[in-house]
Amino acid sequence: MKNLSQSNYSSALQTVRDLKAKYGNTWNAINPESAARMVAQNRFKTGLDIAKYTAAIMRKDMAEYDVDTSNYTQSLGCWHGFVAQQNMIAVKKHHKTTTKRYLYLSGWMVAALRSEFGPLPDQSMHEKTAVPSLIKEIYDFLRQADAIELNDLFRRLEKGEDVQNQIDNFETHIVPIIADIDAGFGNEEATYLLTKKMIEAGACAIQIENQVSDAKQCGHQDGKVTVPHEDFIAKLNAIRYAFIELGVDDGIIVARTDSEGASLTQKLPVSKEPGDLASQYLAFVEAEEIDINDAKEDDVLLKREGKLVRPVRLSNGLYKFKDGSNIDRVVLDCVTSLQNGADLLWIETPTPNVKQIANMVNRIKEVVPNAKLVYNNSPSFNWTLNFRNQAYEEMLSEGEIMTDYDRNNLMDAQYDDSELCYRADEKIRTFQIDGARDAGIFHHLITLPTYHTTALHMNDLTEGYFGEEGMLAYVKGVQRQEIRKGVSCVKHQRMAGSNLGDDHKTFFAGDKALKAGGENNTSNQFEVSSKNYKVEEKLRRVV
Repeated sequence: MKNLSQSNYSSALQTVRDLKAKYGNTWNAINPESAARMVAQNRFKTGLDIAKYTAAIMRKDMAEYDVDTSNYTQSLGCWHGFVAQQNMIAVKKHHKTTTKRYLYLSGWMVAALRSEFGPLPDQSMHEKTAVPSLIKEIYDFLRQADAIELNDLFRRLEKGEDVQNQIDNFETHIVPIIADIDAGFGNEEATYLLTKKMIEAGACAIQIENQVSDAKQCGHQDGKVTVPHEDFIAKLNAIRYAFIELGVDDGIIVARTDSEGASLTQKLPVSKEPGDLASQYLAFVEAEEIDINDAKEDDVLLKREGKLVRPVRLSNGLYKFKDGSNIDRVVLDCVTSLQNGADLLWIETPTPNVKQIANMVNRIKEVVPNAKLVYNNSPSFNWTLNFRNQAYEEMLSEGEIMTDYDRNNLMDAQYDDSELCYRADEKIRTFQIDGARDAGIFHHLITLPTYHTTALHMNDLTEGYFGEEGMLAYVKGVQRQEIRKGVSCVKHQRMAGSNLGDDHKTFFAGDKALKAGGENNTSNQFEVSSKNYKVEEKLRRVV
């Protein structure tokens, strides 16, 4: 969406002129043009401004997806404001627009990278305040990206360049964040209070899961314990009340179910009449028929179809679900959530298989036709192995002779140039397109990409820098690539706001301003265009 900077600028210019006239000589040092420029460079004054703006974007995108499934959306998980900023700067550079690109805030990464307790597993042990703090940090960095880019444009305009159209139609770096509130960090009141802080920081979409708060596990680990629907609905209501209270009428609730991989429940709900939600939930609980005389002291018993049964209870007090009931529980969870205020669904799956996801979603759509998913393209999946297995099965069904492949060793690099690899990689390439079309996936995200890219890049740099390559490892592998690919932070002083600060100091102090951007600023070395660098490099090779 356009930022409408020029209308902001014109309005602010007139406002400052009126204020100068009102306050007289005491405001002589205030330049209306400079003040209006600063206003235009900071469109979003509060997190609530951001939440309202981005919620409208998501609602629009959801409606467009309902018409045409090729209009799916995407995001990458970010654990720091700088990472999110560089993500959106790169999106604008490579794709010319941020349309249908969001950000994801992962509770896993908050736990692993942002807790004052140090690195933690994804079990809701981190401080709940870390979540809204990261949302605010991300939007601070995105607003800074706006200010820096617009400041550069205003500088060019002052030098006589024809960039007025770029200013007038400037597209902000501010995009929606889907923010993970885990299982709500406590009871429904705790969920409501934390949701308010997240919205006030700028979140327009809150993702919540149906696990027990104090027993929460990562969605890709064992030991997950779900709650009855009534408990989960109470938290959905808490989130909606928070949105309404803060005036974010279009706020989005993403209801996640972990039932596919969860085999336990902590609580047996109270059924008030046959067939109600509690009754349906209880029907999934594994139980054994007993005679009343065989009941032990303090046993928990149920009456089921006229018979007395004893739920299977573990030594820790948890109850076990029937084997094979997981998919039915997923479908009931999703339908119930959509019927009780959720806008989008999230189904944690064991593997990224479009057909399996579609089977669940199609059952949900029989009840709620416009059901849509947010789907975790998780790094917890071994994508290469999963899709080579899928390709193997497909080739086998087509009558291909598969004796050249060791089914138990498909990850082997010897298969990287094989027909199997080609088919598997093509399935991976089109996974998001196929999932959006066939499995109702409105939003594709990768939860932990920047966690893994940071580790990978440090592995590669460390290998060379502390080895024989020395400084060449950094120059060749990092800086030279930044220059040639036009990565914005190669001029890291500018990216940190140095040029912006120089201009502000000039507004505030005039000719007396002590500025950083003079002749001795080494960042000037990077003013040479990437094209010239390529020419110089070719000449060196010739010589």
